[in-house]
Amino acid sequence: MKTLLSLMLVAATAFPLYGCESNDGGLEELGEDVDRALEDTADGIKDAADEAGDSIEDACEDATDNNC
Repeated sequence: MKTLLSLMLVAATAFPLYGCESNDGGLEELGEDVDRALEDTADGIKDAADEAGDSIEDACEDATDNNC
């Protein structure tokens, strides 16, 4: 009985490892592409917001310097 239980335990732990291949399927690659696109978009939005903030700060400084 212990031998059968040991064999079942080894099989149960080895089976999930057998299913893990390094090859990504088409949907996995598509998901990774979507993730990268979203990250790039978020970075672009952050950069644009930073530039807008800098422009606003510059405009405020100019207005203060000109006593507006």
